[in-house]
Amino acid sequence: MAVAEGPKPVDVVVIGAGQAGLSAAFHLRRTGLEPDRDFVVLDHAPRPGGAWQFRWPSLTYGKVHGMHALPGMELTGADPARPSSEVIGAYFDSYEQTFDLRIHRPVDVTAVREGDGGDGGRDGFGGRDSEAGRLLVETSEGTYATRALINATGTWDRPFWPRYPGQETFRGRQLHTVGYPGPAEFAGKRVLVVGGGASGTQHLMEIADVAAETFWVTRREPVWREGPFGEMEGRAAVALVEERVRQGLPPKSVVSVTGLPLNDAIRAARARGILDRLPMFDRITPTGVAWDDGRTVDVDVILWATGFRAAIDHLTPLRLREPGGGIRVEGTRAVRDERVHLVGYGPSASTIGANRAGRAAAADIRRLLRREEAAAATANGTASVADPVAASLADPVAASVAAAV
Repeated sequence: MAVAEGPKPVDVVVIGAGQAGLSAAFHLRRTGLEPDRDFVVLDHAPRPGGAWQFRWPSLTYGKVHGMHALPGMELTGADPARPSSEVIGAYFDSYEQTFDLRIHRPVDVTAVREGDGGDGGRDGFGGRDSEAGRLLVETSEGTYATRALINATGTWDRPFWPRYPGQETFRGRQLHTVGYPGPAEFAGKRVLVVGGGASGTQHLMEIADVAAETFWVTRREPVWREGPFGEMEGRAAVALVEERVRQGLPPKSVVSVTGLPLNDAIRAARARGILDRLPMFDRITPTGVAWDDGRTVDVDVILWATGFRAAIDHLTPLRLREPGGGIRVEGTRAVRDERVHLVGYGPSASTIGANRAGRAAAADIRRLLRREEAAAATANGTASVADPVAASLADPVAASVAAAV
């Protein structure tokens, strides 16, 4: 009679192999941990590239704003006319191979919950075989019993669709940015774009060149950012997002507090009237949208460029959420459970922020593991040793140097 295989013990599980997950994996390796021995990286996507692999073909690499290189390897020689999904997908693939990160894909993570304890023996990964004190990560390739978790699942899998009265009656097409195919499918159509972020303006400017007519609707007046946006401005914007996370509120994007940058393309679109914004409608009709003041607009397509939410439902069993609806985080560590780190969440959602968060999470987790090992060594009457690698990653100056090599 076959015996059911138990959870696979491992020191760290990284969920997600986008920018934040790869950064975390890189830094875990630099602290001396080995992939498939000490840590595993699980990615539900079919191939390398994180969320970038799903971007629409007309989003070429030259149109990407602020793509920051992963630690330890620059992205060089990319053709700006090539789709960003191809450029960044190939870059991530090369990165995974170069640093031998051994990503497991496609793997779906369904839940993370508290372990139930065990016999306390040793396992083949060099850790205790007990589930006590471990997290159980339930996946499509089995369950992992991990001492620490780095969640790097981003937002792409949770597109936000607002609900408005009459939405189900609309006879035209409704789609979200997550399914945006590029402008060609909107040729000759009357298109309404909903959303005041970067994606909404990009979609609108592309579609306007082929559509019969376009309309732009946002909840608030768009904020246009003039002039340079340097390090000081960036830090101030990130601080605003970070404060929400500290309070346990759902994070907003960094763009939501920086405004939209004015560039030549935006100025030209405004001059043509493409970016003449309408206030948010009150209801959806079978043929379009309507306002309570009597105005109506008939359209063939409603494109919801209304953003995304953090894809963290698999963490629900851990009860990490605060009354405000978000997970309270200090640095990258969940306040309610020091074993859980969130990277690419809130203030670290930008590509450079994800890099820094990956480094910080790896250093913090390494200290956690060493502390547990030191406690075990003390209990067994053996000496513990210092961990200079984790210490260097924790130091801001040393860490910035380490990230560049």
